[in-house]
Amino acid sequence: MLFPKKVKHRKWQTARRNPKRAMVASRGITVAFGSHGLKAMTAARLRSNQIESARKVIARSLGKTGKLWVRIFPDMPFTQKPPEVKLGKGKGDPVGYEVQVWPGRVLFEVDGVDDITAVKALIGASRKLPLKGKVVSRNATHA
Repeated sequence: MLFPKKVKHRKWQTARRNPKRAMVASRGITVAFGSHGLKAMTAARLRSNQIESARKVIARSLGKTGKLWVRIFPDMPFTQKPPEVKLGKGKGDPVGYEVQVWPGRVLFEVDGVDDITAVKALIGASRKLPLKGKVVSRNATHA
């Protein structure tokens, strides 16, 4: 699973939402490396195990000929209190890492396989993620 080698701060504060800010991605919105990509259509926080699960689905579908790029990295720690613990007594312990994804962000890219295989692999990966995804290609958009 993906996680940073070293972090400066063990716990982060929860990000506040500015209602005036447009909640769309401005970076990583085009297919840059492969021929097809999986683009996020809704906002979500993806945990490292969800990213790994989607990556495995794509890798299994591509076989040895295909190439895969993961365009996101979970660097934000999230905390959780143990079960059956009452409120108060501070913040919980860090349990993993996640990444905030905004609509328009390309999550995965594939290359080296035909269009049908690439689309099937990326649709299978989107089913593992807690967001709506769309398969896009360099020249046209697939459903």
